[in-house]
This record gives sequence, C-alpha cells and structure tokens, in this order.
Amino acid sequence: MYRRQAPEIIPEEDTAIWSCTSEGCNGWMRTDFTFLSEPVCPFCQASMGQETRMLPILNRTGNSFVAQRS
Repeated sequence: MYRRQAPEIIPEEDTAIWSCTSEGCNGWMRTDFTFLSEPVCPFCQASMGQETRMLPILNRTGNSFVAQRS
C-alpha cells in the first residue's frame, strides 16, 4: 500500500518587490535582483512601483539562489 506524503512547506516572508504600474502587465521582480534605483518593467517598459509580497525565502549558495526549505 502506498501512502501519500504531505507536501513540504516552504517558509515565506514579506519581501520587497518592484511591481509594474501598467494596467495590463503583471511584471514584478524582487528588489534584491535589481541593479537600478528605479527600474522599468522588462516586459512593457512602463515604470515600476515598490510593494511587498509573501514570497518563498531565498538563500544564496554560490552563484545561484535556492528556496529555503524547513
């Protein structure tokens, strides 16, 4: 008999992001991944505003980022 494992819970935290201000665009990026003080949307080139979202916690390992697991 097989038993289904409970899905692993990935911890989340409030994360600062840049979000596209254009009505029809859903573009966003973490502020930690931006090089400009006021970036433009990479999809539609509109301006971006700062917000916060609940996102998985990322840990930096070497040259890449990985989601932290509990």
